[in-house]
Amino acid sequence: MTELSQLAGPNRPADPRRAAVAEGQRDMMSRFPTGVAILTAVDHTGSPRGMTISSLCSVSLEPPTLLVCLRSGSPTLEAVLDSGRFAVNLLHGTAQPAAALFASGAPDRFDRVHWEHDTDDPDAGGPHLFHDAHAIADCEVESRHRSGDHLVVIASVLRVSQFPGRAELVYGRREYRTWPVGESA
Repeated sequence: MTELSQLAGPNRPADPRRAAVAEGQRDMMSRFPTGVAILTAVDHTGSPRGMTISSLCSVSLEPPTLLVCLRSGSPTLEAVLDSGRFAVNLLHGTAQPAAALFASGAPDRFDRVHWEHDTDDPDAGGPHLFHDAHAIADCEVESRHRSGDHLVVIASVLRVSQFPGRAELVYGRREYRTWPVGESA
């Protein structure tokens, strides 16, 4: 048994202490601002799938690798696993409506945003939301690990497209904010 599987374990019955810890964690993480992204993929029928994510992490630059955490049972996760690919669309400051739409689970979300997916492009990971993104990473699944009610997906980055001059959208304390254009470390 790996350390990861020992930590994740099977879902346990409701326990008031665990519920309090979970609520504390939720509050703690709300105070940890992060960028906002929409992960997109294409399912086995060719239909686009997508969801707003906050669990995104750069793992390595050599080779370029990142990880995302997706809720078990989500149609987007199923599309990622079926196709073995996805795109991470990092949202710009005026894309808050898209972030809220893809967090809502609305079945018509792809009818309400502009998206493109080139099925002939060998590096295409998933639909690109060019109008809402300041950067897009096309990815290929390398491995996956179950942890609680989520799946940790580790992926190779095949390509990164960036669109300068677009302020980044961030989320913290349960609010969206825009990182001013031109500010850098």
